Amino acid sequence: MQGRPLDERELLDAESVAGHLVEPGSVFRLLADQRRVLFPTGMFEDLFPSGKGRPSIPVDIVASVLVLQALHGLSDRDAVASVRTDLRWKVATGLPVGHAGFDPSTLTYWRRRLAASKSPHRIADAVLKVVAETGVLKGKNRRALDSTILDDAVATQDTVTQLIAIIRKVRREIPGAAAVVAAKCSAHDYDDPGKPRIAWDDSQARAVLVDGLVRDAVALLAEVTTLELTAEQTETVALLALIAGQDVEPADDSDGTDGRWQIARKVAKDRVISIVDPDARHAHKTVHRRQDGFKAHLAVEPETGIVTAAELTKASGTDAADGATGVRLLAADPTLTGEQPVDVLGDSAYGTGDALKAITDAGHTPMVKPWPTKPAVPGGFGIDDFTVDETTGTATCPNGVTRTITKTRNVVFGTACRDCPLRTQCTTAKHGRTLKLHEHHGLQREHRQRAKDPAWQADYRQHRPMVERSIAWLVTGRNRKLRYRGIAKNHAWLQTRTAALNLRRLLNLGLTRTDRTWAIA
Repeated sequence: MQGRPLDERELLDAESVAGHLVEPGSVFRLLADQRRVLFPTGMFEDLFPSGKGRPSIPVDIVASVLVLQALHGLSDRDAVASVRTDLRWKVATGLPVGHAGFDPSTLTYWRRRLAASKSPHRIADAVLKVVAETGVLKGKNRRALDSTILDDAVATQDTVTQLIAIIRKVRREIPGAAAVVAAKCSAHDYDDPGKPRIAWDDSQARAVLVDGLVRDAVALLAEVTTLELTAEQTETVALLALIAGQDVEPADDSDGTDGRWQIARKVAKDRVISIVDPDARHAHKTVHRRQDGFKAHLAVEPETGIVTAAELTKASGTDAADGATGVRLLAADPTLTGEQPVDVLGDSAYGTGDALKAITDAGHTPMVKPWPTKPAVPGGFGIDDFTVDETTGTATCPNGVTRTITKTRNVVFGTACRDCPLRTQCTTAKHGRTLKLHEHHGLQREHRQRAKDPAWQADYRQHRPMVERSIAWLVTGRNRKLRYRGIAKNHAWLQTRTAALNLRRLLNLGLTRTDRTWAIA
């Protein structure tokens, strides 16, 4: 059942003994004074529907600990240690000086209850209600978008390790699979916790091992797919199928039907990098910088630094693309009420044709750094030097030659380039210049022209950098590396983390509460 806060103070209450030592304007001081206003008991009643059993820790205490934990980037064990030994935490949570804290598993228990509820991010929602009540975003008509890669909490596994691990996982979790492994899987001793004992510097030995492990996985898959499985077991079998095929291809001398395999000479799209966390992915922030993990996306009001929406995705893949995610953030932003239009600031990752179209259709104005256009000849004619007429479905080159736009949005000038006096400034292609037009080429072109305006550039330079500062606040300390597995748990952490940062930012802006109303002094 839900625990109720005590209205009377206990002997040696930390607030009475050391409350004056807590810095005014800090999150500790705010929680000490207003935690029951921020997190009232009724806000969490649905987590304890039966009303029976042992009373829980009061909700204002647990919610305060979760906020402070996210703010300082602590593990459950370290957060509970701070509750036990740090007077600031005791003052913030209203505990007496001698309180011994509670077991770290209590925080896990509460997170699980929140995750299973209809409102899993209610702590972040409560902070955004404070933001709305202060009116700090009133009249603020800009949102800046950005993303960053967060390191996962698991080790990246190679192909051999993943194949062995997934076979063990299926054997462990699916009734009857152990007998199949014992009878049909012989490429490795799956009871041996170590790596296979082969000459790892021998490419032939490695090839034989990989071929055998894939054969084992395929044989196991053929048997377990005939069983009646639960939803969780079905996910495990699906992961087996994925791991069995993502890194391999038929052997060089195979016709593809004899069941012989080798490591593929390419990286699979959306490759799973660990069966311990199947949601973690490789990501390339630059050509030379690779990270493994997830991607955090933020929408920020640039004048105040308030995070208005956040989402965590895989580090790569269609759903993780900045443009698509940025559009989702704007649609989910609770601070954009009704048909409120805003200027959307972002780097060129948000400048895809589809993203520009979605932002414009939503009534917003894209203030996004345009995708650079590269001419075929350095210093020569780029795509914007051609006249494109969507009405007639034609495009005209700088020399005045007009060609039709094909169904695949190509414009082929071909033989017209052969004797063109401008050829050396236009193309080096043997068969002449070909334009490839995006579906939303007109919108992209219009946006590139608008971005040349000095006033546009000045506005972008003034307001865009704030989101990068917010990203720096997000990952500072030990917060670049995630503590949980999977998108759902890490997304919940991101919501709490941004809520804690928003509280701190509101305090820096002058947050006060007078006459039962939140305001900015």
